[in-house]
Amino acid sequence: MSYERIKFEIENKVAYVGFGYNCDKSMTVLDEQTLTELRDIVEECHQKKKELDGVVFHSLKKNCFLAGADINLIASLKTENEGAHGAEQGQNIFNRIEDLPVPTVVCIDGVCLGGGMELSLSCNTIVCSDNPKTSMGLPEVKLGLIPGFGGTYRMPRRVGLPTALDLILTGKGLDSRKAKKVGLVDEVYPKENLVKMAPKHFGGSKKKQGFKDTIEHLASDNFLSRKIIFQKARENVLKQTKGFYQAPLKILDVMEAGMMKGRSSYLASEAQAFGELCVGEQSKNLQHLFFLMESSKKYNGPQSEGELPVLKRGAALGAGTMGGGIAWLMAESDMAPLMKDIGPEALDLGLKQSSSNFMGKVVRKKMTYDEFERKQRSITPQLDYSGFNKVDLVIEAVVENMDIKKSVFAETEKHVPETCLLTSNTSSLSVEDMSTALEKPSRFAGLHFFNPVHRMPLVEIITHSKIAPETIEALYNWCLKVKKTPVVVGDGPGFLVNRILMPYLNEAGYLLIEGVPMKELDEACLNFGMPMGPCRLLDEIGIDVAVKVAKIIHAGLGDRAESSDLSQQMVDKGFLGKKSGKGFYIYDEKGKPTGPNEEALAILGSARKKMSETDIQMRVFLPMINEASYILDDGIVKKPSDVDLGLIFGIGFPPFRGGLLRYADGEGLERIYKAIEKFASEVSANRYAPSPFLKKLVDDKKKFYDL
Repeated sequence: MSYERIKFEIENKVAYVGFGYNCDKSMTVLDEQTLTELRDIVEECHQKKKELDGVVFHSLKKNCFLAGADINLIASLKTENEGAHGAEQGQNIFNRIEDLPVPTVVCIDGVCLGGGMELSLSCNTIVCSDNPKTSMGLPEVKLGLIPGFGGTYRMPRRVGLPTALDLILTGKGLDSRKAKKVGLVDEVYPKENLVKMAPKHFGGSKKKQGFKDTIEHLASDNFLSRKIIFQKARENVLKQTKGFYQAPLKILDVMEAGMMKGRSSYLASEAQAFGELCVGEQSKNLQHLFFLMESSKKYNGPQSEGELPVLKRGAALGAGTMGGGIAWLMAESDMAPLMKDIGPEALDLGLKQSSSNFMGKVVRKKMTYDEFERKQRSITPQLDYSGFNKVDLVIEAVVENMDIKKSVFAETEKHVPETCLLTSNTSSLSVEDMSTALEKPSRFAGLHFFNPVHRMPLVEIITHSKIAPETIEALYNWCLKVKKTPVVVGDGPGFLVNRILMPYLNEAGYLLIEGVPMKELDEACLNFGMPMGPCRLLDEIGIDVAVKVAKIIHAGLGDRAESSDLSQQMVDKGFLGKKSGKGFYIYDEKGKPTGPNEEALAILGSARKKMSETDIQMRVFLPMINEASYILDDGIVKKPSDVDLGLIFGIGFPPFRGGLLRYADGEGLERIYKAIEKFASEVSANRYAPSPFLKKLVDDKKKFYDL
């Protein structure tokens, strides 16, 4: 019998099951047709068991075994019963693999995640390649799901309960070395020999348990030890997620309740939990975010007509903390960057920043010390333009002053090749205005990184009227190459993220002046799901920086962007935030907050205003939704998804809410518009001036995502 998606053949009494057959996609997934064919193939193996010495599962796709179940299939599920039934069907197939009366070996080369990992766990032996792209894991929790094809049942039985909980609750992936170390795989081979070596394992896994493995399995079998392990895991989950995420807690419930159950009873609980989670609002929001991220990996901006610039060699113009972070990013991507500044002190600071970023990877065992030395030394600090005649990309990160930036670009343009792209890391200055300093503005763009560069995934690519499509596309592809998430935005005060962030921070300042305690304000935002409250965020940004940006945005947007004078008062007192050791909070030598700054609180006076947590949240988040409406109307971005992607990756807007505008759609735009009108009449007619665009959506009974 022939199959369309899986290559099935029997050679020398060995059945070879090859995924990725007739597949033109970069990743092979378990879609409906593949699962159906797999079921039929497994049944054929059962029927031919007397003719077989064993079964080998492998992939015909380069760098990918199986990337998991098709997310579109999961997204199509409408009810809990549909979800549970779908999980049961997958479980039944993998049970039949586990029950094959002949040895089974799975050969993993490249990506093996989710359903691919669960299939592997149902085999007798797992071998993998030493390919650096080989990665194994169960990332379902990141989609608000529980592994539904038996992963929570089989993983503890293979690697022990503590390791299994760590893998399942975090969704992290393991490379071949770590997978072998924890006992997930039995052997690692060069990828060229992987499938050839598989039949040698038909005798069963020869792996012996070490002392550590024995202890872990004994712990799993002991009631009291299990109770402690699950208690610690639950405490850790609550600490990491603050209780916002349902999936990890549901996973713990299923695994703890099912430890002593048989396979069928356990898997029924797992399937039921999958059904409950997959149609829940939180999982749907996280699935939505997954699709946004996948969409962002494909450039869909203005189409280029000529050849795209090739960006191989880079230069950071301006060192310091930000320039050092940008030089680190270029060095990490083997661009052998130059880093120029006007003084040795700034260069030293930039080198310290890049070194710190690399050393962090060494400590986390993501990089060897030799790699650290090689990449750090690839950064060339300098005080002049030597070597700039060979660079393909310049990223400027000098002081946020238009005249200085124009002067720097006019000078730099004389020293770089005609094909070199020139970009500015400006956070708020007009890119349109800046482009006038260049003789060839078509190769210029804004390239706004968020601080710290090594942690923040978002990059805003800011366009202007004279930019060439080739410049936008080349920068977009480069951002993807260096593992950043790019969003193309138009020029305007604050661009996308800072323009929406400023109303949030502004309104926080007004609430403090009105007498809302700082602790209650920050806690209300934390309880909404933000990674930190607005006062902590201002300290992190730098209160002086926030003042400068606020003035630029106010000048561009008018009265609705008028900020309180609280931040300026803080700056006048020398309270600049984390970098000065004092802001709204006091910071120790390592930059960790030790408590509120009483001197800052004294500026606010003794007035206290009682306000509910919900009212505090609406006061700071509704202006963000309102400003996002203005942004869409102004054409700064074209799609609501750009807003949501930008805010999730730019300021940490809660991913489980799906993004600012998806959250607004869920709450109801008519309800939101009425609340904004209420604040306009009761709080400030200027700051809460309702967006005409939002009003039109309400009048037309549309949502943001109907656009």
